Amino acid sequence: MKYLSLPPKIKVLEALGAIADNRIKNLGKNLYEVISSEGDRKYKVYVNLSLSEACSTDNGTTYRDYVGYPIIAVLMLEGVLPYDEELSRALAGIKWRELNTKYKNYAVVENIVKREVTGRGVSEVRLEEFSEDILAKLRAIKLRKSNVCYTTS
Repeated sequence: MKYLSLPPKIKVLEALGAIADNRIKNLGKNLYEVISSEGDRKYKVYVNLSLSEACSTDNGTTYRDYVGYPIIAVLMLEGVLPYDEELSRALAGIKWRELNTKYKNYAVVENIVKREVTGRGVSEVRLEEFSEDILAKLRAIKLRKSNVCYTTS
């Protein structure tokens, strides 16, 4: 079983947005469902911290082997990673996939989102510091990629 790598920093922001939009559902037994920002996709998420493993059917986790935003969101909701309600509220309603599809560049999308959030009263510095803190904590957790998401119905 391979280890999941760190995600692009923007995935921390996307996780906060998913929580603000109430798009995460606990299905029990370490399983969750996360609805995409457009509402047209459902991602299966499995997180088992006692085994230090996780998976998600989002593209980043499935095809690029990094900790995708659905896993980050679950870890925040479970209290494993810090959660900031004010930052989360400021990221509500952002159409992540629409932006990612249009610009095809995470740095460009991140700048657009940061401008939006700044307009909602949250400083870019605070957002940056929070994201860096989450990535540092993820680095310490070291999750292995499980195959549970791809084998259970």
